Amino acid sequence: VQLQAYGGGLVQPGGSLRLSCAASGSIFRINVMGWYRQPPGKQRELVATITSGGRTNYAEDVKGRFTISRDNAKNAVYLEMNSLEPEDTAVYYCKADLFWGQGTLVTVSS
Repeated sequence: VQLQAYGGGLVQPGGSLRLSCAASGSIFRINVMGWYRQPPGKQRELVATITSGGRTNYAEDVKGRFTISRDNAKNAVYLEMNSLEPEDTAVYYCKADLFWGQGTLVTVSS
């Protein structure tokens, strides 16, 4: 299984970005998809997850600002990020069950 993430970049505080990630390869059914991030000098942490049935889970510091969604037919997961803060600067990784994608860098700076 391969995961390809897109959508990172540089954005000003208060701005928005949308990350996308699609899984390909030998996939029967993906149960949980999610996004994690690793800020500079820190450990990787959970951002949000979503089950195949649509149940979501968010880290406390992104609740109300980030929205995770998925398209089961495309084996894709998305992360809509609004009201971005400098503290959201990190490499963002997508995950599908036990498989990790490569990271995409999000930088929030004026």
